[in-house]
Amino acid sequence: MDLRKLLENVKCGATNIDDALDSLKNLPYEDIGYANIDHHREIRNGYPEVIYCEGKSDEHILGIIGKMVEKKSNILGTRCRIETFEKIKNIYPNCEYEELSKILKIRNSEIHNNSKGKIVVVSGGTSDIPVADEAYYTSKFLGNDVERVYDVGVAGIHRLLNKIHILQRARVIIVVAGMEGALPSVVGGLVDVPVIAVPTSVGYGANFGGLSALLTMLNSCASGISVVNIDNGFGAGYLASMINKLD
Repeated sequence: MDLRKLLENVKCGATNIDDALDSLKNLPYEDIGYANIDHHREIRNGYPEVIYCEGKSDEHILGIIGKMVEKKSNILGTRCRIETFEKIKNIYPNCEYEELSKILKIRNSEIHNNSKGKIVVVSGGTSDIPVADEAYYTSKFLGNDVERVYDVGVAGIHRLLNKIHILQRARVIIVVAGMEGALPSVVGGLVDVPVIAVPTSVGYGANFGGLSALLTMLNSCASGISVVNIDNGFGAGYLASMINKLD
C-alpha cells in the first residue's frame, strides 16, 4: 500500500475515513498464522520485507507473496528452490528467477534508481558466483547501478589489476571469496571506498566450510573493510545499497 497516495485520496475526498482506517489496520504487520508480514518495513527502512525461502514450505511462501502482492509490494526472495519458482510462476507470470543465486523477483511497481554511485561486486573465483550473484541481484532490485567483476582472485592478481579502473569508479565494493579469503584485503588496499567482504564456503577441508575465509577477512590489515556472514550475499547487497544511498 502506498501510504502517501492513501492520505492524498483522503485529503481530496476520493477515499472516506472509514475505508482508510480499514486499509491501515494491517499497516504495521499482518498475522497470517505462520508468519507476521511486516508491511510497515518499507516506511521504516526504505525497503519492503524480503522473503528468506529456505526452510519454508511452498504453501507458506505463496501465502506470504499473496499478502505482499495485495499491498503492491515489490517482492525479493532468497534461497528459493526452482520447483517453488515454477509454482509461483504459474500464479504470478511476472515472476523472475536467477537460477545460480536462487533469487526470486516479482516487480509490482517501478524500481527507481536513487543511488549516489555505483556498486561493484567482485568474486575471487567462478565457484563464488552463486553468492556474488545473490549480492548483485539484491543490490539491483533495491535500486542501484551495479557492475560485476568476476574470477579475479589472488591466484592471478594481474586479472584484478587489469580491472582497477572499474574498482576506482565504485562508491561501494562487495568482495566475495572462498579458499583463504585474501581478496578483500587486496581490494581494500587499492581503493578509498567501503569494502564489504563476503566469505564463501568454497574450499577444501581446512577451509572449514568458509570459516577460514571468514577469519582471514575479520583479521584483514586493510582499513575500511566490513565482513558479513559466510555465504551471505544478500546481507552484503542490502548493506551496500544502504551505503550507496547515503548523502
